[in-house]
Formats: sequence, C-alpha cells, structure tokens
Amino acid sequence: MRLTTMTDYALRLLMYVAQRPDRLCTIAEVAQAYGVSEAHLMKITHHLGRGGFLETVRGKGGGMRLAAAPARINLGAVVRAVEPDFMLVECFDGGRGCALTGSCRLAGVISGALAAFLAHLDARTLADLLPPADAAAQPLRLARGVARAG
Repeated sequence: MRLTTMTDYALRLLMYVAQRPDRLCTIAEVAQAYGVSEAHLMKITHHLGRGGFLETVRGKGGGMRLAAAPARINLGAVVRAVEPDFMLVECFDGGRGCALTGSCRLAGVISGALAAFLAHLDARTLADLLPPADAAAQPLRLARGVARAG
C-alpha cells in the first residue's frame, strides 16, 4: 500500500504548522521548508481547511493554524479525509468483475489488513508525530535521496 503524495504532504503540512502554535504559517514558507510546490500545498491547505483540520486567515498577514490542538487531530481521520480511495486490489471496485469470484479470499485478507492499518492510525494523533518541545524549532525535513512527486 502506498499513500498518495497529497496525503504525505498533508501530514507534513500539519506537522509544520503544529510546531508553530504561536503564529500563522504561510504556504510559501512551508513550500520552501519542504521544497514542494506552492500550488500543490494551496490545494492541500484548502482541503484540510474544509475538513476542519486547519483554520485559514485570508489577506495581508494571513496564513494558517491548526483548528484544534495536535492531540485532538486524529491521523486516521486525516488520512481518510485526504486519500481518494482505499481500493487496494481491483476487486474492491464493485463495478468490475473478477474471474475468481466465489473461490478467492484475497479481498477479505486485504480488507483486514487495511482495517488494521487504519485502526493503527486511529490510535494516533498529530501530537504523536511531533518532536520533543526542545527540538520543535526546526521543521521536519525530507531525508536526502527521498524521491518527491510534484
């Protein structure tokens, strides 16, 4: 299973903003800190705002902040809100037929794995992703050599 780039960036955006609770953060600064597209982050910010994870302030001096304390932002809820679907195998798409219908248990096994994955995220919050308070001044950065999709 692989989460989309949008989900990855959404979590990184939330982590960045959570480390700066005393001020509004801008898309430009987050984009620069992580080396990602401002246009992509703008779309993600809008999505997270509509989902109730971020509050945005428009205009000069505007920016974004968390809509709730990091300990109240559930990771499972964020992933469900941002991921477009969880069709890990073709047969999860109800519109397609499967040659193995009636004799295959793959969908049940994969469905159970997905449920366990989401349950693990449901047991975690944004606070679990943040560095200790004394290390919070530095943004979490992408590791060298990690491929980034644009």
